[in-house]
Amino acid sequence: MDNAGYTTLTRQSGLKREMTVLANNIANAATTGYRAGGITFSEFIKSAPGTESISMATANVQTTLLSQGALKKTGGSFDFAIEGTGFFMVQTPEGERLTRAGAFTPNENGDLVNMDGHLVLDGGGAPIFIPPDAKSVDVSSDGTFSVDGQPFAQIGLYRPTNPLDLKRETGVLFDAPDGVEPVEEGRVLQGFLESSNVDPILQMARMIDVQRAYEMGQTFLENEHSRIRDAVKTFVR
Repeated sequence: MDNAGYTTLTRQSGLKREMTVLANNIANAATTGYRAGGITFSEFIKSAPGTESISMATANVQTTLLSQGALKKTGGSFDFAIEGTGFFMVQTPEGERLTRAGAFTPNENGDLVNMDGHLVLDGGGAPIFIPPDAKSVDVSSDGTFSVDGQPFAQIGLYRPTNPLDLKRETGVLFDAPDGVEPVEEGRVLQGFLESSNVDPILQMARMIDVQRAYEMGQTFLENEHSRIRDAVKTFVR
């Protein structure tokens, strides 16, 4: 295969990865706290004296859109949304993970957990305990919990030290390999949940563009295959 064929194949591979990301975004357009993903294309160039230079496109870097999603009022005492910067921190079997999905509830032990049963952590990295006999639980904009009018804990808000290294593990859970730092400017809203920040119309439009680009590449590869096959047949004769 010549350089044009290899270049087209790398582009096709990248477009296929982007199509998978777009499909996942659309599937999670209604998922609470979901952050839209994206693909970054980069160019690899190789050139040596006396040889033909090669330029190939790769799409191995996945990105995460951190823009604010719409806030939906639920009225739930343990539903929380973040307005502005930051993530909640939860403790999973694989370690501490970040999330914007704030649908929490006390478990049978009184610890605040998310829908998967992962412990929600406070500003010091400790679980948040909700007394079982609490008559009222209020949370201020800085994340301070008050039970029956008495403050007793503060939910933690964090952000990755290096946002570019934020890695998605599941739909709404992220790992920050370079560590996290506390956030002070984010506001916690009780009785609200943050919707997905996916714009389905934009995602569908991009999916159509990617599909057309992939079809063009496929046509080129088929034409190249026919050209080489015909050239070989002519040479054999």
